[in-house]
Amino acid sequence: MEGIRWLLLAVPARNALKDQLRTLLPGGAAVELCLKEVRFKPGCKITAHYDALVTNKESPQDQQVRPVAVTWGPKAYAKQQEETVDLEKIQAEAASRGVAAPFLQLMADPPEWSMHIQVSPLDARFTQLARLSDPQHVRAMLADTYASVNGAWVRRRITNYKITSIKYHPGRRHVLRYDPTDPASGETVFAKVYIGDEEARTANRASNRFRREDGARAFRVAGEVADCLVERGLNCLRPLAYVAEDAVVLYPRLCGVPLSDYARQLNADTAKWLRRAGEAVCALHQLPAALARPEPHGLAAEIRSIVRDSSHIRALLPDVGSVMEAVLDRAQELHERLPQEPFTFTHGDLKTEHIWVSPDGLIAMDFDSSRLADPALDVGYFLADWQFRQADLDQAGTDQMYESFLAEYVSRAPKDFLMRIRLYEAVELVKCAVRRVQLFEDDCASRMSALVERAQWVIDDVQRTLVLRARRFSVARSVDTSLAVKRRCLQ
Repeated sequence: MEGIRWLLLAVPARNALKDQLRTLLPGGAAVELCLKEVRFKPGCKITAHYDALVTNKESPQDQQVRPVAVTWGPKAYAKQQEETVDLEKIQAEAASRGVAAPFLQLMADPPEWSMHIQVSPLDARFTQLARLSDPQHVRAMLADTYASVNGAWVRRRITNYKITSIKYHPGRRHVLRYDPTDPASGETVFAKVYIGDEEARTANRASNRFRREDGARAFRVAGEVADCLVERGLNCLRPLAYVAEDAVVLYPRLCGVPLSDYARQLNADTAKWLRRAGEAVCALHQLPAALARPEPHGLAAEIRSIVRDSSHIRALLPDVGSVMEAVLDRAQELHERLPQEPFTFTHGDLKTEHIWVSPDGLIAMDFDSSRLADPALDVGYFLADWQFRQADLDQAGTDQMYESFLAEYVSRAPKDFLMRIRLYEAVELVKCAVRRVQLFEDDCASRMSALVERAQWVIDDVQRTLVLRARRFSVARSVDTSLAVKRRCLQ
């Protein structure tokens, strides 16, 4: 842990990365870095995502923020060798479109640091990212999109756009924001980028974990979910269009705040939105199962995906890793003792940031992970995510959250379903520790430990409930047997 934090945070390591970035820029340019996200695979690589603030010496008032992805490790150089030809072509296209500037080059591989640097919009798997970062291409794409919906009148309103990269994860996912330079002439649009057909055929490096997501399917499902929810008096963020030639789904800007903002304080207003969230999630689980991916996703599959990503905890915090493995094993064992129900449509990634509070009420979004699963998966992840966002895991506040959300979701649910929710909650608390606590955070070790300990407490609570229920059943059977014997004796 200390070595990784040195690589990410120490002044010498940070200065070395800045020096490498300056070699890609015109002379005299200054660079500052903001660390956004880190992923660590022991024995393999460390990948960090930064926002680089670039200041030109000749015009210090002109600053640009560019996303940068940096990978350290023995496999970083090998990966670069695989992708060199593709990356050089994309780099040339970015330069010709004017979206590489102020960078003269968009990649570097300093061998002394076993480092591979990529600067947006460089990505060998998402080859369309360069043109989707080009204001001229975006202007034409949005003009065609609006014209196909609203006719020539909208085409005349389209102006130039300022393009901001919201998420730059080479090889995995990208989200862009398009803001009109003249706010009166257009609206802000978000673009979610998918791997196109040609790249999908040639990307033999793609594993099952990073399977190709189908933009056409994402567009269709989001639209159909929106139609179904409107009939129930609820809302879903409806995409504007799917542009097949660019493999991109376009979304309108949403006014409001994510429900995650309410997790910072528990009051009457928060309780109200939690109840409405419970009602909305209940409605989601009543949508046609045909909308979901056909492959069912059970607790065992969820645990396997978490274990696959948890090697860094086992390596850096062995004691926490041991407790984590025990929690997941016990969750699987207890789950097998409970009655199961048919799988339904589920959101698949029901974080509180995927439900927004708007002037029109609650709005759900991001249905890319929708699947056939136990609805307890969604509820458990929602409850775990709410606790992840707390400054400390206060039991009184957690109980209030349970009461508010579950009051509208499962007011008359069977106890077995409630226990499955708790089991998924425990598993998803571990998932939050594994995937969402960042290694550069000052309290990362204590946060991971607290989340895993909370998961262990939830598992213990479920086990106590099952033991008490078994005892009551045993006592009831004993009483019934005794009464039957007495009746036979009296006869």
